[in-house]
Amino acid sequence: MESKQQKSRSRESKFLEPADRKNLVLGSVIATLIAITPYLFSLHESVPDVKSWDTFFGTYESKFYESLFVLAWTLTSKIIPLFLLFIWIFTCRHWWYHVLLVPIAMYFYQIIVVLDDDLSFADNNQIFYLIPIMAIIIPSIYLIRARIFNKINEVNKSMEELEEEMKLSPKNFWEKVKDYF
Repeated sequence: MESKQQKSRSRESKFLEPADRKNLVLGSVIATLIAITPYLFSLHESVPDVKSWDTFFGTYESKFYESLFVLAWTLTSKIIPLFLLFIWIFTCRHWWYHVLLVPIAMYFYQIIVVLDDDLSFADNNQIFYLIPIMAIIIPSIYLIRARIFNKINEVNKSMEELEEEMKLSPKNFWEKVKDYF
């Protein structure tokens, strides 16, 4: 019996490259954060149903809601969707991702209103505060859409190829944040 010796074709590493490893870790962290959102939403259940609560941070008294449990439930119902929208906007590479700023602004405004004890309704007149944001985002999205369709008419490219061309790929998190400001 002859033993055949196998020849090595090329010495490819069995391990991930540093950039691939970084993307794998970041993707795993993001997936874990999304997966634990139901548990984060249930954090309000650990808050007592009392008007005043003494903690080592200090004493908090709920004047408008008259129950810290209701305040915590209201805040988690606003903060968790805002958290998910932030994950979405920082991981989205589509040309339309700026539209996500509208619901982000809406939830941010609602959180401010919930924390303001002098108001009687949490969702009162928020459209007036969103109009300046929408006045910037909606025309910019329309212009991007018009640019895409002009390129479709000029060149025989598919919609997927144009979306790939319009994707923004900043190098890191802070460059992505700088794109918004």
